[in-house]
Amino acid sequence: MEDLFREMRSVDADRAAALRRLADLLIAHAAAEEAEVYPALRRYRNVDEEDVEHSVEEHTEGNEALLALLEAGPPGGEDWDAKLENLVQAVSHHLDEEERSLINDTRENVGSGRRAELGRAFARARRDQLASVPGRVENVRRIVEDAEASSRS
Repeated sequence: MEDLFREMRSVDADRAAALRRLADLLIAHAAAEEAEVYPALRRYRNVDEEDVEHSVEEHTEGNEALLALLEAGPPGGEDWDAKLENLVQAVSHHLDEEERSLINDTRENVGSGRRAELGRAFARARRDQLASVPGRVENVRRIVEDAEASSRS
């Protein structure tokens, strides 16, 4: 992620291509976690369900920031850099918080065999997601709209 963020900040790089790669990775990662990892973690009483829910909310925030950047027009445009920094901030915050809370809870409360199973399920789901080019703007827009609709209900 850091390498892609650096590319997107560099006027010498193919910033649009870096954004496409990042978009695919972010959407695939979040979808795989939400499909394979989070539902399993909710079943462990010593894993804080609020941390799981907060991680889902942060995926939504990241997806919203990603959509804003995807819709900002060509790299280097008027709002592009500011929207990129909003995305960097959302992703960095999520990774930091998830590593300090949810991942440590999982290490302490979920056996190594089960963690390995979840890792394999996550990797398969992520691979399958990446095959569908999930970072397309229309897909990210649909994901954001679905999240907004589910938060209203």
